[in-house]
Amino acid sequence: MTQTHPDVEIDEADRTRTYTWSDQTPTHQLAQSTSGAELLAMMARGEIPYPPVADTVGFHSFQIDDAGTVVVTLEPQEFHYNPLGIVHGGIIAMLLDTVAGCAVHATLPAGVGYASLDLTTKFLRPVTIRTGLVRAEGRVTNAGARISLAEATLTDTKGRLLATAISTCMTLG
Repeated sequence: MTQTHPDVEIDEADRTRTYTWSDQTPTHQLAQSTSGAELLAMMARGEIPYPPVADTVGFHSFQIDDAGTVVVTLEPQEFHYNPLGIVHGGIIAMLLDTVAGCAVHATLPAGVGYASLDLTTKFLRPVTIRTGLVRAEGRVTNAGARISLAEATLTDTKGRLLATAISTCMTLG
């Protein structure tokens, strides 16, 4: 069905998106006896599934290096858009929170988790389908006994900075 607005024609053709995700119970159990770095490395190697949020949002890839730097890529899609036709800031914040939090998780021993206390995000450029693949990278800047700080950046394939974030995480357990 197509509606007509005085200034624009609106295509209301339905779009459908279907996805699946894996049971996380085995991963939660494994986390009790596996360090954060090894758990994330197993995820990156495909030995354990990504968390459901990765499937919901549509992560393109997930990587962790030996230094604990975490990288997630995403191909912007129409279902990421806000009403203005750009990727919703919440999607960008979620990517930055993911890589910052996972970088902190990479510093933790088996059975110890974390929770994000805050995330300060700066959006520098709009992200659209035309932006192409985006890369979120997170690294720890201070690993404390109870509180850790991490920074994250979002860039396009040309290396242009799209957004940044600083995250404070609290150690749990």
